[in-house]
Amino acid sequence: MVNPELLEILRCPACVKEKTALLTLTRETWLVCQDCGRKYPIKDDIPVMLIDEGDKWISTAAEALPVPPPQA
Repeated sequence: MVNPELLEILRCPACVKEKTALLTLTRETWLVCQDCGRKYPIKDDIPVMLIDEGDKWISTAAEALPVPPPQA
């Protein structure tokens, strides 16, 4: 589980300069940007906050995200 205090300060790296970039914890293993819809996996309790990683899942519906996220 990711520390709740960390979740409060994390922002989408693609949106943070222009928008609020707030992230929502989804399915206990994903962070979803409320602005752009990028989805960042949480692997081994560590959020993978790379824009390229968020881009991979942008067109996947939140309810269709794999749990747990793929490791590769």
